[in-house]
Amino acid sequence: MSTQATTPDALMTLKVLLPFQVFVETGGVSRVVAETVEGYVGLLPRRLDCVAALTPGILIYETAVDGERYVAVDEGVLVKAGSQVLVSVRRALVGRDLGELHAAVEQAFLSVDEQEKRVRSVMAKLESGFLKRFAGFEHD
Repeated sequence: MSTQATTPDALMTLKVLLPFQVFVETGGVSRVVAETVEGYVGLLPRRLDCVAALTPGILIYETAVDGERYVAVDEGVLVKAGSQVLVSVRRALVGRDLGELHAAVEQAFLSVDEQEKRVRSVMAKLESGFLKRFAGFEHD
């Protein structure tokens, strides 16, 4: 490892945010890997700033103190700005066993229960109706 990667200014701070709390907040992060709608993205300290839509999956980050850590995340958004990496998701679980986390992602995040499907369907119909009525007002 180069000495440049271990200097404090060459490391990142990671925050995983849930709707009502900060789930993970850690400094000294040397790399982050996350699954996006476009595939996996890897972040290093000197990478350009970016924004990415996350899909349910495993977020991996590494620090010199803790080594490689894993967080199962639901869909959300990742923002890298300078040395700050912010991940905002609806739900998250932390763990050391990748197999257990993958199972948790499949059970908790990827399987949408029937109630949520019905709510999404009703909301889509309401939004569609609103947009049709709004478009009608513009023509009048």
